[in-house]
Amino acid sequence: MAILSVNLSVVSAEEEIFSGTIESLQITGSEGELGIMPGHAPLLTSLKPGMARIVKKGGDEEVIYISGGMLEVQPNSVTVLADVATRGTDLDEQAALEAKERAEKHLNDHGNDVDYAEAASELARAVAQLRVIQASSKK
Repeated sequence: MAILSVNLSVVSAEEEIFSGTIESLQITGSEGELGIMPGHAPLLTSLKPGMARIVKKGGDEEVIYISGGMLEVQPNSVTVLADVATRGTDLDEQAALEAKERAEKHLNDHGNDVDYAEAASELARAVAQLRVIQASSKK
């Protein structure tokens, strides 16, 4: 008999943001996009800033912004340990746009005191938030 669902927990330092039975999870791993479904092989990987698209049992979808963290896949459970996790509907689009503009300005600043790695990381977080906001507004 095929496994049709798996338990998912998404937790951050502040709170547990999601706990329930899911049909699938799409998330951004350190090596690219991952699709996790019931019966997936065990896996442990780091996460990049991005979107966690959850298809709950029954077909409803939820979109969560993950700033980074770790993903653990076991035969009957999936755990996302996020640095920061925020539901897409709770993100502030204006703040994300301002963060993107600040990061782009820092990347284009040719001064000696610019931390390009930090600016690139800030830009990645802002773009990821905007993607999550866009995906949330399509529902």
